[in-house]
Amino acid sequence: MSQSPHLDQEVAPACDDVASSLSRQAVCPTGKSLESVAGILHWDPRSESVQRDQIASYDAMRQSCPLAQSPYGYTTVFGHADALRVIEDHETFSSAVSRYPSVPNGMDPPGHTPFRQLIEPYFNQAHMDAFEPDCRRIAAELVAALPRQASVELISEFAQIFALRIQCAWLGWPAALHEPLRLWTLKNQAATLSRDREAQEHVAQEFDQYIKDLLAARREAGAAAPDDITTHLLHNDSLGRPLTEEEITSILRNWTVGELGTIAASVGILAHYLAVHPDIQQHLRDNPADLPAAIDEILRIHAPLIMNRRLTTREVELAGHTLPAGTRMAVLWASANRDEAVFGDPDEFRLDRDPALNLLYGAGVHVCPGAPLARLELLAIMEALLSGTGWLALSTGQPPVKAIYPGSGFASLHVTVEPERPPT
Repeated sequence: MSQSPHLDQEVAPACDDVASSLSRQAVCPTGKSLESVAGILHWDPRSESVQRDQIASYDAMRQSCPLAQSPYGYTTVFGHADALRVIEDHETFSSAVSRYPSVPNGMDPPGHTPFRQLIEPYFNQAHMDAFEPDCRRIAAELVAALPRQASVELISEFAQIFALRIQCAWLGWPAALHEPLRLWTLKNQAATLSRDREAQEHVAQEFDQYIKDLLAARREAGAAAPDDITTHLLHNDSLGRPLTEEEITSILRNWTVGELGTIAASVGILAHYLAVHPDIQQHLRDNPADLPAAIDEILRIHAPLIMNRRLTTREVELAGHTLPAGTRMAVLWASANRDEAVFGDPDEFRLDRDPALNLLYGAGVHVCPGAPLARLELLAIMEALLSGTGWLALSTGQPPVKAIYPGSGFASLHVTVEPERPPT
């Protein structure tokens, strides 16, 4: 959401010059002793203490540390105002951060503009209206298949399957790709966590080959090719020329890689929130018209996407610090969208918040073009869950397992579909 994460969300070793410039010790609210580099505190987003509860750790950092440097070469931005400053100033904070072609996510204006204009029509209301019946059908089928009064592991057995089926349906990809893409997602996560560049390169090439095979089949079929978005991209000449295979592959990669993870994470977060907040679950069962605002608010409280990256193009002042050109930035959505200066109590669930303040889908020239699709998908699955079940409850004896950085949400979430709300 906001912006799809790139395939290479890797973390690099700390630079020698940074490591040698440590000058003093400071204590930050995460309970760890954090080193300061040029006045900016140092933290480890992958440390055991942070991973135990990412959201609480980000809250603690934000309240005392507007910026923090990680051992992986990134300067992390925690606050809402600073995050907004970074994502709206594309001239100073560039999106050209990936070593892989990334169209248009990894581009800046003016090169970004024509590609953005090319992809936006695919997410217009006409496309959403055309896709909505399939979207709701898939959601209803998956909810109907949930076991009743028995524990189900919702992430792998429901949320991930929904994300795969819905994305393939929207792009016109065959059902035969569901399982390969599910396995590919696991390999991509493992490669990212391992920081193994060779493994990352391998999974990137594997994904690109799926797309190249789909494009080759459509070229071979000619006029008999399926009338879907993937075929349309092959014939899109709105740039005044056909898209290259590399450009089409990059567009489809950006649309798919980020959505598979963030949609699955979102479904888990939403289901967990309703299960542990029975009064809100009951309200939404009784008032389904409030679901769109409720979904955005729950995902503000618990972000499905942890961060996106930027690169400074020149020396800049941010949060009282001078950052040199070439500083790699991590914009921490999971913190910025809980900033007390903007939202008050970040855990307070409210349906009357100003939607413009919610950075769930980003802001600026890179505001997520796929937001209409994500909202349709999440609304369809949550309406199906609430209308197609009597009650959602956490399974006893099987506590949720939180996802670890750079993932968000839950690695494992066991829920039980009950026939009705249990008595309190």
